[in-house]
Amino acid sequence: MLQILLFDIDGVLANGEAFSRHLERDYGISPAMTAPFFQEKFLACLTGSADLKTEIAPYLQQWGWTQSVDALLDYWFTCEHVIDAPLVAFIQQLRQRGIRCYLATQQEKYRTAYILEKMGFARDFDGMFSSADLGVLKRDVAFFQRILDVLPTIDPSNVLFWDDTPLNVEVARQAGIQAEIYTDFPHFQQTIQAYGL
Repeated sequence: MLQILLFDIDGVLANGEAFSRHLERDYGISPAMTAPFFQEKFLACLTGSADLKTEIAPYLQQWGWTQSVDALLDYWFTCEHVIDAPLVAFIQQLRQRGIRCYLATQQEKYRTAYILEKMGFARDFDGMFSSADLGVLKRDVAFFQRILDVLPTIDPSNVLFWDDTPLNVEVARQAGIQAEIYTDFPHFQQTIQAYGL
């Protein structure tokens, strides 16, 4: 019997256009320009071993960003603040039935705080497992093992994880957690019913 659901954020609960597309369209800063940062320095931010504001600051001049680091982060987080309201509403129904629902996401610490406070997910979920706090990326089975360590009385087979990235789903399964690929809300409803919820 499922007791806990884990949800990815980007591509599942938040379905806005990628920040990189906004940045290129609004400011002419292409993904090719930002790739060196996101493929290298940003990874350490995602595991909490580096500070995003410190790491991104040296890149702003070469990108042609003339505003502050804080202004960039505000713009970034706002661009991706597009919540799937029907899914979140359905999750509230599950919670009312006693199913605990948590966020399981790959985020650095500033967006982690934004998601909880500004997007209202501190209210809408029972908790959040962020890579910045767990110290490991989702592609590592340790990400899910550390979540299970926080939920010691739960059998992993009673946990269901939803993510739009097949690799993350496979890694979760390696940890003994049930996992499904999220495509859209109707498919989610159909699949969750098959689990008896």
